[in-house]
Amino acid sequence: MKLVTYEQSGLAPQLGIFISDKIYNLHGIESSLPDNMKDFLWAGEKAMDKAKQLDSDLKLGKKEASSVELKAVRLLAPVPQPTSCRDGYAFRQHVAAARRNRKVPMIEEFDQYPVFYFTNHNAVQGPGAICCMPDHFQKLDFELEAAVVLGKKGRNIRAKDADQYIAGYMIMNDMSARTLQMEEMLLNLGPAKGKDFSTVIGPYMVTPDELDAYKVPAKTGHEGNSFNLSMKCWVNGMLVSEGNVDQMDWTFAEIIARCAYGVDILPGDIIGSGTVGTGCFLELNGTGLLNDPNYKVQWLKDGDEVKMEIKGLGTLVNTICKEQTDYSILELKKFPQSN
Repeated sequence: MKLVTYEQSGLAPQLGIFISDKIYNLHGIESSLPDNMKDFLWAGEKAMDKAKQLDSDLKLGKKEASSVELKAVRLLAPVPQPTSCRDGYAFRQHVAAARRNRKVPMIEEFDQYPVFYFTNHNAVQGPGAICCMPDHFQKLDFELEAAVVLGKKGRNIRAKDADQYIAGYMIMNDMSARTLQMEEMLLNLGPAKGKDFSTVIGPYMVTPDELDAYKVPAKTGHEGNSFNLSMKCWVNGMLVSEGNVDQMDWTFAEIIARCAYGVDILPGDIIGSGTVGTGCFLELNGTGLLNDPNYKVQWLKDGDEVKMEIKGLGTLVNTICKEQTDYSILELKKFPQSN
């Protein structure tokens, strides 16, 4: 089942089932089901099972219901008000390449435990325009990732049990303002302002059963579900990144287990995979310059179109736009007085 959150004709955001470029309003078909994703996830397995049965009946023609064409609505983030948003660091290839490009050795702790950081769950966006401040355009970057949204409350979960807490999968673009990010991380804290302005998910949430055909074994020494899902990103129609979800060294199950140690995880929590190898300009530019000092670096600009595609999870398209302001936090930095 694919679920979307959408706007139509100025009405409040609504929750729908997505089938063949048509959207069926979930609450309109079955009034006992919530009309928004947040309440739907908190309603638990009974609500999910009922929605899956409706999805099946609609696909088999056992049930008739009115629908709206995809082109007639505006898709929002499928989970527009996540309870929290964490991002992991699961792809060894990306980490190793980034460290190699900075001429530092691979950090051995990567192979010992998964890590994550919290980002701004109030800045989650869906398809469409991503409006950025002037300082964001100082090395503005995309990051090609997959993400999960949780559908059950839990605490101290073991990795072998963690996949059952996943309600669905999505594409994720962890937008990054690299100048701000690198500046603040010199103080060994962050990322914060380099990340908190936009995290993009979409175009819909895909329930785990739809990905069963793509399951593959996790990497040696790891546990949890892994999937053979190709990942691609284009900027202005040019393919810039390719990878696969099955290249995750740490599985979502292992990341969830780490997240849930000593704390509650909740329905509506979003967890990203971290960037796939080659999945951002920071890595691509670094590798390019390492091999060729004359390599032409690239960053996102006003008007650029970013299109991401993950097999089974759809296509997420965004256009970068620049806020019309000269306000700069980089210009507010203070320096010590010289004697």
